[in-house]
Amino acid sequence: MILLQIPDQPHAVDVAAVGLLGVDVQVAGLPSEVLPAAAAELVAEYVRDQQPDSAAGSVHRVTLPGLQPSIVLIAGLGEGTVGDLRIAAVALGRRIRDLDEARSVAVAIDAADEPASRALAEGLVLGGYSFTLASNADEALHTVQIVGAVDPGGLTAGDTAADAAGWARDLGNTPASILTPQRMGELAAEQLTPAGCTVQLHDVSWLAARGFGGVLAVGGGSVSPPRLIEVSYRPRGSARGPHIVLVGKGITFDTGGLNLKPPAAMRMMHTDMCGGAAVLAALHAVALRRLPIRVTVLVPAAENAVSGTSMRPSDVIYQYGGRTTEIGNTDAEGRLVLADALAYAVDRLKPSAVIDVATLTGAMKVALGLLTAGYFANDDELAGRLEAASLATGESIWRMPLEHRYLSLLDSPVADARNDPGNPGGITAALFLQPFVGDVPWAHLDIAGPARAIEEGEIFSRGATGFGARLLARYLEDLVS
Repeated sequence: MILLQIPDQPHAVDVAAVGLLGVDVQVAGLPSEVLPAAAAELVAEYVRDQQPDSAAGSVHRVTLPGLQPSIVLIAGLGEGTVGDLRIAAVALGRRIRDLDEARSVAVAIDAADEPASRALAEGLVLGGYSFTLASNADEALHTVQIVGAVDPGGLTAGDTAADAAGWARDLGNTPASILTPQRMGELAAEQLTPAGCTVQLHDVSWLAARGFGGVLAVGGGSVSPPRLIEVSYRPRGSARGPHIVLVGKGITFDTGGLNLKPPAAMRMMHTDMCGGAAVLAALHAVALRRLPIRVTVLVPAAENAVSGTSMRPSDVIYQYGGRTTEIGNTDAEGRLVLADALAYAVDRLKPSAVIDVATLTGAMKVALGLLTAGYFANDDELAGRLEAASLATGESIWRMPLEHRYLSLLDSPVADARNDPGNPGGITAALFLQPFVGDVPWAHLDIAGPARAIEEGEIFSRGATGFGARLLARYLEDLVS
């Protein structure tokens, strides 16, 4: 874990980090109190002799026996863009996280403007992330002093966004034996209530009384009953402004139900609630910064399990509002819980816009791979704002077509629609959801690819990545900036 500080005066440190553009290492960027002349000379000599790689994400270690700092890390900055700076900071944060011999670090990388300072803070904190439940885990806190020219506001904003993404990662990485629907709601209350949000955890009787047939059907086979997590943030003076509703899929474990997944496909299904984690974390970032915008988050949380009370293929369920769905495949469960929450949002919350986020379809991974989320939108302005937030945060999204010529694939002889219309799977899933939002501006983000990773990438962590938390927080910030 990394704690960022902007010291009035630099303090003695164990490790110094500097940026590298080409082979012109900026050793002069660190004050002499941090990197004295003898150390600076050795670093410059290393650069001249070794010609280290300057690509963003490369980090080189120079050991300085008998000196303080005893270690200097040289980070490649690539072309020096904001995106490259974020990648460089992630790589640097990981090297700092993995240091056994040091806890105090000074970092000097040119980040004078607000976007650069945001990227620097985001990268360092995201890179410093780790998750373990091991009893002998070393919960080391590395204090990182940022020295040189930075924008304090950008640094704070980046730190807050990365902390939110870290919480989303924590939720996604927590095993389903711990993170039941009930526990997910409790953790949301523990985190968001102190930030000024109102958290309601709606139980089975509440859901049944209001007709949340999708949530109840999906969660009906588990000993851990389903919940609807509803969180509202109402800053002063925002009553007349936009009201944005974020809906996140909260399937705390997905066996596939009676249409059981193969074992290999089930291994990571504790991360099937990463959409819910992303929207909760985005709201946390907004609330901590006291942004003047009304936001409500809905997380329909359920475990899709196998038992005598599981929903069956050929069942017909009544969604919130009365629309009916024929169950063709119990493993197409995410859209069932999202449909209830979307219909409830439009009916009861009167949003200016609604965005849902879900690890919804394997088809989206086939279409776009594991680094980019696909999204659908019925409103071009909303789509444009999401694209801008994507560019600002480095969380890649790609707009997909709401192609209505595929609507006939949803036809059912006994219901309004079937839940397994088949390929093109990402598109037909979006078409299934669209009737539940009516004419409200709406976007659907399918994050099945980038929500989880089997190894660390340029920005992503192994396991749950927290994808979407920073993107949505930036979208909300830009609405009121």
